[in-house]
Amino acid sequence: MDEKAKKQALLMIPYGLFVLGAANAGNATVATVNWVTQASFNPPLVAVGIKKDSGAHGMVKDSKKFALSMLASGQKAIAGAYFRHVEPKDGKFGDYAYQNGANGTPIVSDAPAAVECEVVGFYELGDHSVVVGRVTDAHVKREADALTMKETGWNYGG
Repeated sequence: MDEKAKKQALLMIPYGLFVLGAANAGNATVATVNWVTQASFNPPLVAVGIKKDSGAHGMVKDSKKFALSMLASGQKAIAGAYFRHVEPKDGKFGDYAYQNGANGTPIVSDAPAAVECEVVGFYELGDHSVVVGRVTDAHVKREADALTMKETGWNYGG
């Protein structure tokens, strides 16, 4: 396989940016993710790639729940804040407030929308696990265009 062509082709897949919230056994974390897609209407399912060596991976695997905060165009700073683990303190992860969803997982307060999910599939096939979640709750504060990788100028894929 032509590795350069493979990377270039895979980087042409458009991606949004999201903050995944996870909680388990009294601990919580958030992580920026971009490999997310809706996978079914009925039941409502989303699929997300979670890096195996991240703190979120183990929490989602053990708790079988997560939230996805959808980021809006212009919220690059929020996405950039969670490439590394940040401890929650005083209702914030770093500079950004959060609240817990009904399933107990963190949702970014400034996010225009979020979904809460119950894990129905967990596939550890590569350096990221593919996690399928059934949407159990949804929140919309306002309509917004999604923050995309193209807008940020960042690349993650290939």
